Amino acid sequence: ESEYDKGDAFAYEPDLRGTIEAQIVNLADEIAYTTADLDDGLRSGMITPPQLQQQVELWSEVTGELGINGRATLSDIDRHRIIRRLVGKEVTSVVEATSKALQEGNIQSVDDVRAMSHNLVGYEPDFSRKNKALKKFLYQNLYTYWRVMRMANKAKRMLTDLFTAFIEDPSILPAETQARLQTESPHQVVCDYIAGMTDRYAVKEYERLFNPTTDV
Repeated sequence: ESEYDKGDAFAYEPDLRGTIEAQIVNLADEIAYTTADLDDGLRSGMITPPQLQQQVELWSEVTGELGINGRATLSDIDRHRIIRRLVGKEVTSVVEATSKALQEGNIQSVDDVRAMSHNLVGYEPDFSRKNKALKKFLYQNLYTYWRVMRMANKAKRMLTDLFTAFIEDPSILPAETQARLQTESPHQVVCDYIAGMTDRYAVKEYERLFNPTTDV
């Protein structure tokens, strides 16, 4: 057992809410992922403006505000305008809803925030409904799109094969990584080695190990 196996969340007081800063970071991360995924889906062609126009209220609102609703295709400039406007609407809703929650909760300190039964940082109720509909659309039409699922399965198999190969024969690991095996768990060492790879490096490592025509 290594030091990585001994952690617990006791010191982080899991029964209490996160600070305002933590709640903001969490929601900012969600906004960034949602809008970036929408952008990626449009650029890749996996989702289309007509689909969004028919199924996503937020899309209709944003494109209507920009005067570009009803288009079957979008230029790069218009796509960027849509994403920027959507980010602005998301952030505005969070700022207004959070300001109202702080006033109504009479929040005076960090302890007040952490003692709340719910997060203070969030969307306005109506915007939250619309945003959930957008995320549901992305889940159904992008995250579980057959090409995405194929790539996810390929990545899973590749990482599994790499992990198994290194565990079964640690001598194929780089020298500096092998040195850690003297004092650490092989499974942790291999896990850390793979976790440190970029996507491109992992693919090259897979080729080096399993393709006989590739130089090591």
